[in-house]
Amino acid sequence: MARVVVDVMLKPEILDPQGQAVQRALPRLGFQGISDVRQGKRFELEVDGPVDEAALARIHELAETFLANTVIEDFVVKVEDAEGSEKVAGAAK
Repeated sequence: MARVVVDVMLKPEILDPQGQAVQRALPRLGFQGISDVRQGKRFELEVDGPVDEAALARIHELAETFLANTVIEDFVVKVEDAEGSEKVAGAAK
């Protein structure tokens, strides 16, 4: 069984009020040197069978139509290997 990760983030030009709230709170909590925070979503998909081009195409379609609002969000599809390292399999902007 393989794991595919879909990371979804607001596009850079879209205001991120949650990220801004976290960024403003950091100095009060004693965390210095952080100039920007952006909040996103991470989806971990356990895939039955091999993660070939057809499987990645289906996952890309899933991300584009269901996991991300592509008007305001970008996403990246990554395949994790058994050791937990990731390989970027596709991105959408």
